[in-house]
Parts: sequence; C-alpha cells; structure tokens
Amino acid sequence: MSFATAMARLGGQSISVDSVEASSIVKGETLADTIRVVSGYADAIVLRHPKEGAARLASEFATVPVINAGDGAGQHPSQTLLDLYTIRQSMPVDGIDVGLLGDLRYGRTAHSLALALSLYGVTLHTIAPVGLEMPANIALELRERGMEVVEHPNVEEAIRELDVLYVTRIQRERFPDSASYYNVASSYRITTDLLDGVKERLMILHPLPRAGEIDPAVDRTPYARYFEQARNGVPIRMALLHEVMK
Repeated sequence: MSFATAMARLGGQSISVDSVEASSIVKGETLADTIRVVSGYADAIVLRHPKEGAARLASEFATVPVINAGDGAGQHPSQTLLDLYTIRQSMPVDGIDVGLLGDLRYGRTAHSLALALSLYGVTLHTIAPVGLEMPANIALELRERGMEVVEHPNVEEAIRELDVLYVTRIQRERFPDSASYYNVASSYRITTDLLDGVKERLMILHPLPRAGEIDPAVDRTPYARYFEQARNGVPIRMALLHEVMK
C-alpha cells in the first residue's frame, strides 16, 4: 500500500499483483518470464518476494528499474531508508546506540538496517531469543566494517544505554508448531514499566505489523515512533520512485 500510495501521490498509476493465484505464476511461469513481461507494462517494478535474492535475479531480466520491497529473510532496503529518515528527524545518526530486538535471524528489516548503520559509526546492541540471533555472516561483515556489536541476553540489560530501540516481531511462519512459537514470542515485551530510567530522547521503532511485543500502552508515551515511522514510508518511497524513473 505504501508504494501504491507513493505512486499515486506522484501523479502516476500502479498495477498490482496481490497473489500468485491472480497471475500466470500459478500456471508455472518463471520469475524471469514474469519480469520480462511486466517490464513491458510499467516504468518500474516493485517486487516483494518470499525467496531471498529474488529482486537481484529480477533485475537481471528486467528492462526497467527493480526496487526490492523485501525478499524473504534477506533484505528490505526501502524500509531501511525510512528507518534512517525517522531517526534523523530527531537526532544525528552518527555515533548513536541502537538496539535491535527480536528475530534477527530471519528479520530482513534488521539485516538491512544493521548494514546501513555500520556506515555511521553506530554501536549496535543485539537482543534476540536463542536460535534467532543475527546470522554469523552478517555479524562478521558488520565487525569487518569496524562496527561495535554488543550482544545482550535481554532487553532490560541494554535499554538504558539506547538512543533507538528497534523492535521486530517473531515470525510465526518460521516455527513448526504453535507451542514452539509462543514459547519464543513471549520471551520479550516492551511495557511502560520497562521504560523507567531510559534516555529522554529514546525512540522506539518497529517495522510493523506487531504481534504483542509492544504493549499498546507504550503508544501513548513520547518514545513510541512506529506509526510516524510507517507514515514516513510514503515520502521516502515517493523519492525512491522518482529517483529511479527520472
């Protein structure tokens, strides 16, 4: 919806394929062929796909710009642009302390944001349930870039050091059964009590949707910035679409 809204506000139109069942993919058409065909219909392609690397593959066959709107457990670069923009509205990005909380293994928003923050001398604090830690290859790349990465066993230990707390949901689809999911999903929750003694400028971000990891009471605190963050997706994606099609 944010990309469609962005395109409409730019004065353009969008063609949407909301499900595989609504396209020739259900008939066995490959991604490469789909991209070749759609390139003839549009001036840019915004692709969200369940498989990591799909957008990069699509770019090899497209004759128009391809924007990665999320590829499985890989990356989510346009989300990172709006995340950085939201932070920059309140404080300089350089040298701040940012905490990533939640599913850091499969969470593509966390992967993209961590890599982007490594360009700003940020200290990264990671807090994840056992088994959902940041992938080793990404953690290694961050450290090779000179980023300080501090691992914490729980959010209580880190939250008073942070300028930004970036919360992500546990992805239910990654678990074999409901019991396994709820055991992990209930391992952290941001409440108003947890915010006692935090920095005055702390901002809590979340790529949304949330699934219980932030108490709705937090919405009424000055730290909650996730709905503003979501709104920022429109101007950022307007700028991105304008840039690739000008």
